[in-house]
This record gives sequence, C-alpha cells and structure tokens, in this order.
Amino acid sequence: MTKVFLVGAGPGDPELITVKGLKAIQKADVILYDRLVNEELLDYASSKAELVFCGKKPDQHTLLQENINELLCQYALEDKVVTRLKGGDPFIFGRGGEEAAVLSEKGIEFEVVPGITSGAAAPAYAGIPLTHRELSSSVTFVSGVNPDGDTAEYWTNLAKHKGTLCIYMGVKKFPQTCEQLISHGMDQDMPVAIIHWGTTEEQKTVTGTLADIHQRLHEVSNPSMIVIGEVVRLRENLKWFEKEPLSVISSVI
Repeated sequence: MTKVFLVGAGPGDPELITVKGLKAIQKADVILYDRLVNEELLDYASSKAELVFCGKKPDQHTLLQENINELLCQYALEDKVVTRLKGGDPFIFGRGGEEAAVLSEKGIEFEVVPGITSGAAAPAYAGIPLTHRELSSSVTFVSGVNPDGDTAEYWTNLAKHKGTLCIYMGVKKFPQTCEQLISHGMDQDMPVAIIHWGTTEEQKTVTGTLADIHQRLHEVSNPSMIVIGEVVRLRENLKWFEKEPLSVISSVI
C-alpha cells in the first residue's frame, strides 16, 4: 500500500508522541525526519526501515523543501509506506500543508497525524497556562522570523491583543519584535518567558518584561518558544517540571 503519513512527533519529550504517530513510525518503510524530532522515536522503526535526515537549522538546510517534496513522492511511487516525521505538529509552522499539497497534486494518498505543538507544550512544561479565566481567554500563534517585514496594522493588532501571544522561531530578532510591540501600544512591563528546548532535559526558561528581556537573550538560543502575556506571572507557582525528574511517568509504567 502506497501511502505517506505526515506525522507530528511532538515538542521533544518522546513520550508526547501520539499512539497513532507511533504506529506510523513502526509500519514505515522509509522515515524522513526533521532536526527537532527526538531521535529516540526512531528506535521504534523497523530494522529494515530507511531513515532519511531532513533537518533544517536557521539559514542552514540539509535538504531544501523542494528536495523533501521530491523524495516523498519518489518513495511513495516506489510503493513504499512513507512516514514524514516532523517536530511538533505538521500543520503548525511545520510546512506540512505544502507537503500535503504536493502529494495531492501527484495523486498520492496521504494521512495527517497531528502532534502536540511546542506552542502549547513548552509553556505547559514551564508552568505557564496559555489561558486562564482571569488573565487570558485567547491565544495567538505567530512566527517571529521577520519582525521588520510586517505592516503597522499587523503590529497594532498584536500589541492590542488582550490574550496570550506565542512566538515561534523568534529569538534571533526578538529585540526588534519587542520594539515593535511597545511602539504599537503594548505595555513595556508585559511579562515575557522564553523557553529553550521545552519538554526536554535541556529545558531552560528565562523571564522578564518586554522592556528588559533583551538582557537575558544571551542565555537562550533556538529552538525556543516565546510567550508574552499576563499568564507568565503564574509560572513562579506552577513550574512543576523543574521540580520533578523527566521520566516520572516512565518510572511508574
């Protein structure tokens, strides 16, 4: 059966893979996996499965997206079961929509297996609930790749947003992002958290405000999730992950 599974591997903790995602790994003839996928998940693959690394770092791509698209089609047309293993969720800043479109154009059957996105998981592991009855009733996910390229209207909408703002891929240009948000109306004292390698043993969280968080940027790098909003204030009492060993569940099962 020729089929491509576009699978979300979750945010880093291998135990956060879905059951359906794990089955897609186990049945695959070929697995094309990204840099942010925890490689422990590959231990569940068949010993006969071909493993193809497709990792991308900022400005440094092992394979171009066009090449990945071509490989997906090539392997599928060779009558192989292909699992495209992507960090987080394939349809949230994962370019899974582009890959699905190419497969659809070629008439190749595919299935999307959603994963837990880092925008939800990293804050949860850092003790930051994205919504709270008294503090935030909405969440906005945005990409922080190019803060200088968006319109004044875009920044005004973000700055006036009353809920929680989560920024993916935003560390490199976060000083510019802070400047844009403040200049378009967001309180400079708005709490900020930056969560590096969320849900993993390397997780590190730094906090501050829009006005002063730049002083701590040297402590983190990509991959990191940025959270802006009043809910960040709850972290001090809710930061459970730092108080527990990583594999609490594993040790019980």
